[in-house]
Amino acid sequence: MRIIKMMLVLMLACAGSAMAQAKKGTLVTAKIKVPTVQCNMCKDAIQRYFLKEEGVKSMVVDVKKKEATVKYFTDRTNIENIKTSIANVGYDADDVTANVDSYNDLPKCCKKPEDGGGPVQKKH
Repeated sequence: MRIIKMMLVLMLACAGSAMAQAKKGTLVTAKIKVPTVQCNMCKDAIQRYFLKEEGVKSMVVDVKKKEATVKYFTDRTNIENIKTSIANVGYDADDVTANVDSYNDLPKCCKKPEDGGGPVQKKH
């Protein structure tokens, strides 16, 4: 009987420590400047990419503010990985420059105005 009680106590202790380790990562919210975001297609491309990104709970891009708000778990990713991922989609993220090949693959409206992109101008 003692052995059963001792094993039960050990199992509960192990389960408790495993749960404590699972809660180790905290949820952090960060804002990242995305100055090359031009339109809703840009917004959708970034947000869609982060639906499958490990450790990212949510990504919301504000086109008008040219800012991305990301919520992520610190034990699974970090802000530099997130910025690099945005750059890999084709957009600048704070101090990380967009991946050239990804940027070149963007639709014309998603490119920088100096490259002939940006929102379509209405003719008067």
